[in-house]
Amino acid sequence: MSDFAVARLFDSGTLAVRDVLCGGQCRHRSQEECASSTHLVFPYRGLYLRHVGQDQSVADANHALLFNAGEGYQVSHPVSGGDASLVLALSEPLLRELAPAELLQKRDQLGFRLQSLRIDARAQALVALLRHNLQLGRIETLEAESLALTLVCRSLGPRTTHITAATHARRRLVDRVKVLLAADLTRRWTLEEIAAEIGGSAVYLTQAFQQVEGLPLYRYHLRLRLARALDRIPHSQDMSALALDLGFSSHSHFSAAFKQAYGRTPSAFQRSALAKSA
Repeated sequence: MSDFAVARLFDSGTLAVRDVLCGGQCRHRSQEECASSTHLVFPYRGLYLRHVGQDQSVADANHALLFNAGEGYQVSHPVSGGDASLVLALSEPLLRELAPAELLQKRDQLGFRLQSLRIDARAQALVALLRHNLQLGRIETLEAESLALTLVCRSLGPRTTHITAATHARRRLVDRVKVLLAADLTRRWTLEEIAAEIGGSAVYLTQAFQQVEGLPLYRYHLRLRLARALDRIPHSQDMSALALDLGFSSHSHFSAAFKQAYGRTPSAFQRSALAKSA
């Protein structure tokens, strides 16, 4: 049985959206694969690593991964439970128009210079709204295209992305922290506990994480938990139970954090995701 399940959610000819689920059974590097087209991948559940040569990038809900046509890569799954991603493939003229020149390679063939970019909370919400509404069939073609293009612009835009100048060693250290957080997403970590697991001092880890990701470690972890909420809210009947299941101390704590990140309460987001065209 294949470790992948691919659902084609939308295709207008110039823009296609797929939902890709992976069982994550390959703990070590897979055999090399090659992308057939340049596209963007938005993980929304779980975590995996993508390896391009000696470089690697963490694929989690705080990032968009940038795949180039014809470029070889490998993946590994250091965390059990599998993963899920929303994949956006745009026509070359459309992507060239939307992508800032500084993110593209200086060559005739379209390609990105980077493996991944960190996205902000609004982009996370756009990923969830696009996926939920396409899955439910409650969105018109024009609206789906507009929402997808807004997501791409938001994710590639200079105001919301963060490109690090940190050393290779610091980036690998921070990658280990990300894997640790994803392995037990609902745990209420302390800095000392993370430092004990990873090695090094809490102060150094805090400084390294801030440099690599451009935001504090605690906020990064919070956004991962809130992104998991975006995935589960449309199917949740009890928001208090969901809050506790995601590691929040109470429903009010969860609701306040969710509203601060996404501009609406969990219940309001659920209504927008389920009744968009009702």
